[in-house]
Amino acid sequence: MTTLSPRAINRATLARQLLLERSDLSATEAVGQLVGMQGQEPKHPFVGLWSRLAWFGEGDLIAAIEDRKVVRATLFRGTLHLVTADDYLRFRTTLSPVLEAGLKLLGDRAAGLEPDKVAAAARQLLAVEPLTFTEVRDALQQQFPDVNDRALGFCTRMLVPLVISPSETRWGWTANARFTPAEQWIGGKLRRSAVPKELVVRYLEAFGPATPADFQTWSGLQKAKALFDSLELEVFTDEHGKNLYDVPGAPRPDADSEAPVRFLPEFDNLLLAHAKRERIIAGEHRQAVFTKNLRVKSTYLVDGLVAGLWTAEKKRGVATLTLTPFGRTTKKTAAELEREGEALLRFLEPDAKTYEVVTAS
Repeated sequence: MTTLSPRAINRATLARQLLLERSDLSATEAVGQLVGMQGQEPKHPFVGLWSRLAWFGEGDLIAAIEDRKVVRATLFRGTLHLVTADDYLRFRTTLSPVLEAGLKLLGDRAAGLEPDKVAAAARQLLAVEPLTFTEVRDALQQQFPDVNDRALGFCTRMLVPLVISPSETRWGWTANARFTPAEQWIGGKLRRSAVPKELVVRYLEAFGPATPADFQTWSGLQKAKALFDSLELEVFTDEHGKNLYDVPGAPRPDADSEAPVRFLPEFDNLLLAHAKRERIIAGEHRQAVFTKNLRVKSTYLVDGLVAGLWTAEKKRGVATLTLTPFGRTTKKTAAELEREGEALLRFLEPDAKTYEVVTAS
C-alpha cells in the first residue's frame, strides 16, 4: 500500500481546492467543484473564489446568484453554505439527519417545542412571501406562545428547506435577509431519497485523500466507515499508517509541486473539512486561527500551509492589508505576498485611492 507524505497529501488537497493554480472554471462550476463554500457572512465566498479562479470578478458570482444557479442556505453541519442549486436539491435530504439532530443544541429552550407542527406552520407562512427570521419568529410566537421564540426560529432553520433571498447589495445579501422556500426559489424538487455514497465521492473529489472521520467532520453525517467500505476507492496510508481513501484517478500532484501564496477568507472550508488539519495548518498555529467564540480568521498560505493572518480596511481612501505572520518571512515570500495582497485589496476596495500591504509589528 502506497504511503503518502504530508506534503503529498497537502498538494493533492490544494489541487482539488483550486489553490495550486487558478482555474478557468465559472463561478457556478467552482462552487460545485468545492461542494459548497462556507457562507456565514456573504463576502467570504467571493474572496474564496477570487483566490481560486482566473479573472474572477464579483459580478460573476452575483450573476450566478441572480440566475438561481447558486444559492445560500443552511446545509453542512447546520451552517450557512453557498452551494449550487443542483447540489442543494440533490443533497438536502441526505443531510436531513444532521439538521434534525441539531435541535438537540436547544437544550432547555426546546421546552414545549413540537418540531413537526412548527415546521408545518413555518412552511405555510413562508409559502406566502419571503420573511426575515425575526418575522418568522414573531409570527410563530403568536401560534406557539408558550415556546421560546429562538427555538421556533432554529427549528424552522433546521427542518424547513429554505434559501436566503438575495438583494441588490454588493455581496448579494443584506445582514437581515429574507428566507424563501428552496423548491419555490430554485424551481425544482428536492431529491426524496438520500444519496450518501454520492456525497462521499464528491467530498473526496474536493478534499481527498481523506478518512471517514474527515468526511464526518465536514458533513456532520456519522458512521461513515461503512459508506467508504461500500465504494470502490483507492486506499493509501499516511506517515502514521492511517488509511486514507480516495477516488480512483483523482489529482495527486507531485509532492514537490509549487504552491503559490494564497489568501483565504474567514471560515474557508479548507480549514474546516478534516478531523485532523495538519495537512494545511500546524498544530501550534490553530489557536491563533480558531477562536473561542467559534470564528475562523482570514489566513494566508505559504508553500501550501497557513503561515499567518490578514485583515483589510479602508480609511480616507487608503486600503490597507495587514499581515500577521506566524514566523519569519523570506524576502521572496514577502514580495509574493505584497503582489498578491495588493491584487486582493484592489478586488475588495476598487474605489480606494491608494493601496498598502503592511506587516503587523
